[in-house]
Amino acid sequence: MPFDHAVTADRLREIYRDPHPMVLKKVVDRVDGEAAAFIRASPFVVLASHGPDGADASPRGGPPGFVTILDEHRLAIGDLMGNNRIDTITNIATNGELGIVFMVPGVNDTLRVNGRATLTTDPDVLSRCAIDGTVPKAAIGLDVEACYLHCGKAFQRSQLWKPETWPSDVPSTACLIIEHLELEGVDPDELQQDMVYPEDVIWETGGK
Repeated sequence: MPFDHAVTADRLREIYRDPHPMVLKKVVDRVDGEAAAFIRASPFVVLASHGPDGADASPRGGPPGFVTILDEHRLAIGDLMGNNRIDTITNIATNGELGIVFMVPGVNDTLRVNGRATLTTDPDVLSRCAIDGTVPKAAIGLDVEACYLHCGKAFQRSQLWKPETWPSDVPSTACLIIEHLELEGVDPDELQQDMVYPEDVIWETGGK
């Protein structure tokens, strides 16, 4: 059922004021020095893509700097172990539009990078995306079209980096799976234990 009072694109400026000129001017078409330093410090990103089944947002993580800066106009992300749904890389192979949000623990601001993505098996790119000696089967290559800092209001409002605000009653992954799949007679604790990846396989290739 559609929402009532839906707002069309041509009515948005009736609701929201114009952005400050600096907000528009801060966007650049390359990864400059400070942006590169932010990327090298980031151990966690969210990839936003769009494909045959609609929009998708997928988290990716690794050691700080796991997203490789090939040059100021190109980034690469090795496709590491995941659930093998390959949603994101399927979207990239069919559409190619990709947005990345870079996060650094304890830092409220985020870095956003948008551009055209390609799935590649170029040996040189794959070798530069290796983590702890593990070379991925494929990598996401991004031609940067927009790079800019995003203000930290979301993190300030959520208090995400303050452990004292973290909830203690979050359902476990196993509990969510049991409900989604309507499983009966399954012990959540046993299922949760089975779903934990051992450290020696965490960098296997073939991701979401």
